[in-house]
Amino acid sequence: MKERATAVITDRAGHRPTVGLVLGSGLGGLVDALEDAVTVPYSDLPGFPQPSVSGHAAALVLGTLSGTPVAVLSGRAHYYEEGRADAMRLPLEVLKDIGIDTLILTNSAGSLREEAPPGSIMLITDHINLAGANPLIGEKSDARFVGMTAAYDADLRARAERVAEAEGIGLSTGVYAWFSGPTFETPAEIRMARTLGADAVGMSTVPEVILARFLGMRVLAFSVITNMAAGMTGAELSHEETKTMAPKGGASLARLLTRLLEDMS
Repeated sequence: MKERATAVITDRAGHRPTVGLVLGSGLGGLVDALEDAVTVPYSDLPGFPQPSVSGHAAALVLGTLSGTPVAVLSGRAHYYEEGRADAMRLPLEVLKDIGIDTLILTNSAGSLREEAPPGSIMLITDHINLAGANPLIGEKSDARFVGMTAAYDADLRARAERVAEAEGIGLSTGVYAWFSGPTFETPAEIRMARTLGADAVGMSTVPEVILARFLGMRVLAFSVITNMAAGMTGAELSHEETKTMAPKGGASLARLLTRLLEDMS
């Protein structure tokens, strides 16, 4: 399946991409900024997942952003959909095969810090795997023992911070905690996560970081803050709130990524 999916993409691509992006809930608007865009539905790519979450498209979009050839996964599969932490393994393997060496991940997340309100952006510096699952369970080779000390590339993070400052884009930094979902966290779980040192919580990204490092990719990741976490405001959480708020922070993130890719090129 991987070889067939790779062949489809290679046949349709107008450029050889070097940077891959994975878009989270409500963040699909970034693809509108791509030039010479070619859209390949996941249904045309053998083995690619069909996301069941509203707010997630299901297409690979190839094009250029700030002159950099990119491959954008508009929509991801989550652990909570079918209980598979490795749901994104084949798509990331295909990105690696077509020449991607840098992966930029985005997600929508709940904030554990009052100074990082809805609509803001957090640069992820590290993560805590509170789901307890791992996408490399079942891998037979010794390559499964992936070092995660520098999972989030320090040079890419420094570039992102410089670009954000130059562009006047507010950018906090922090630790992302992965819960399995699909239910939102309880107030007690959020108190635990804060005690452990988390700054934001969400239901994705961490499996993709592990897989990307397993495949030898450099990783950069951002959270668009869509809500304050459970118990912090007294209000109940909903996926509708996530979809409503994500595009607001997503617009700033799109501007940051556009300038960042220009800086990287």
